[in-house]
Amino acid sequence: MSDFDNWPANYFNYFTEIEEHFQRARGTGLFLLSPLDWALIETWKNAGVPLAAVLRGVDAAFEKWRSRKSRMESINSLAWCAQAVMLEADKLAAAGPGADLSQARPAAPVFPLEDLRDYLARNAGALRNAGQPDLAASVDALAAEAERYLHDLEPLEQHLTALEGNLIARLTAAQSEQDSLAARRELDRQLRPYRSKMTAPQLAMLERQYLERRLLEQAGLPRLSLFYMR
Repeated sequence: MSDFDNWPANYFNYFTEIEEHFQRARGTGLFLLSPLDWALIETWKNAGVPLAAVLRGVDAAFEKWRSRKSRMESINSLAWCAQAVMLEADKLAAAGPGADLSQARPAAPVFPLEDLRDYLARNAGALRNAGQPDLAASVDALAAEAERYLHDLEPLEQHLTALEGNLIARLTAAQSEQDSLAARRELDRQLRPYRSKMTAPQLAMLERQYLERRLLEQAGLPRLSLFYMR
């Protein structure tokens, strides 16, 4: 699977596109993705799974479900589509550079400068309120230089990813054994119906993303990545 550099640069609507496509495929715009779903999308993003593969995989999973004579179980999670998504990703990879990736390569969105500054400033404020003044100062510095990143967001994203990694390491170190055990039990409960649909490496990555997301949510802290700028 390709890494971040091999999939559409500066395409920060990955999460929103997948969420909306899944809701349309399911036939309800009111369905909310679970923390496990968001963690799964993040594993696909980090693994470089093209957007086209995810959207096609979701469609394939629903087509298979609709072809069944008996539909006792509804598709209530993106995890139900995991196998189909990876199959579509493998197909695109096998097709090579000439494959039709039109869905995976939309025009890169351009963030208005003030929107970008506001997003960074809000995150810096959240970090400061949570007792992370040094990380807040780093994000403030990025906000002050936001204009230089407008036409090439990747360096900014790399800075934010590094800062988020530092933040998660601190939160992990401060987490009590009781809270850690409770988080893993909840993860196991949510994952149990879908374990057979994923490989061991996929499960390991999903578990890590879920636990990191839960840490941030419990601390009342946002994700710093531009992928969460809506």
